[in-house]
Amino acid sequence: MRVVVAYGVVRLVGAVAGLLLTAAAPVAGQTATGSKVLLQGAGATFPAPLYQKWIGVFTAQNPDVAVEYKEVGSGEGVQRFLAHTVDFGASDAAMTDEQMARVANGARLVPATAGMVVLAYNVPGAPGLKLSRQVYPDIFLRKIVKWNDPRIQAINPNLTLPDRSIVIAARQDRSGTTFALANHLGAVSPAWQQGPGVGYAVDWSGRAMLARGNEGVAGLVKSSVGAIGYMEYGFAERLRLPMASLQNKSGKYIEPNGRSGQAALSSSVGKMPDNLRLYLPDPEGDDSYPIVSLTWLLLYERYQDQQKSAALKRFVTWGLSSGQSYGADLGYIALPADFASRSRAALERIQ
Repeated sequence: MRVVVAYGVVRLVGAVAGLLLTAAAPVAGQTATGSKVLLQGAGATFPAPLYQKWIGVFTAQNPDVAVEYKEVGSGEGVQRFLAHTVDFGASDAAMTDEQMARVANGARLVPATAGMVVLAYNVPGAPGLKLSRQVYPDIFLRKIVKWNDPRIQAINPNLTLPDRSIVIAARQDRSGTTFALANHLGAVSPAWQQGPGVGYAVDWSGRAMLARGNEGVAGLVKSSVGAIGYMEYGFAERLRLPMASLQNKSGKYIEPNGRSGQAALSSSVGKMPDNLRLYLPDPEGDDSYPIVSLTWLLLYERYQDQQKSAALKRFVTWGLSSGQSYGADLGYIALPADFASRSRAALERIQ
């Protein structure tokens, strides 16, 4: 079964209510009125609710800046950044060295926040579902296709699981959320590593319902009895979708929540490399939720428009400091002080 769900483009232009674009094209870096510096970004849906919040609060406090962010997925965000059609990109998979070398005016990766990839499901009468690190990879590999499979039932002896087919809900677009899930599955399952592998996209070959964006996958799970899908925690939380407790590297079954996400991120403090490309495919720690990902802003090292450069640095600096406080209510994990400090240091190199 193949279902495609369209997703909208979120366009938030800060500050003055009633601001309208006229027929005349605006000067680069400014709105049509010439009174604001306009920053245009595009990319990941994973952190989009937080970025929307940042834009609303920051532009209200800084009426000389307007910010637009289009939720197009990490893969498309990287492509637009490489094509220089945006002022900043956003991705849940850090750019590779090869990609960064293609940027003539230089590129910087700036970790902005972190979040959990959860497995949300729609199985009536099955609250508190647990899935082991042997079972959930085999669900996505289609080696387990029924909810009452003996391997699932053995982990959940107190649940009466239905004789119903498991329907996978997955991303159609090139997605950093897919990358984070696949990177984890590759770390815990040799069969996954040798099969679908790791990347922005997975060849589901008719094995899944497909949707665009985290919100699209969440919507499919919400409307499809028997479904299981992967998405950022906040999207599942907002739709009140049940989320499976997953077995971590220590063998413990861990619910996704702020504490378990923070524990996973904290386990990697001190391990951030100089290029800020840190992945957490299978975090250590008894209390760590097992699927956690940083998400990056993609910035140019040199901007021709110095007003735009200065405004962008103000916006991102604010997001790395005051902006972190808005993450918890939306389901994100604030950067540890060490990570945030390194991100701000990278930002200082922007010209």
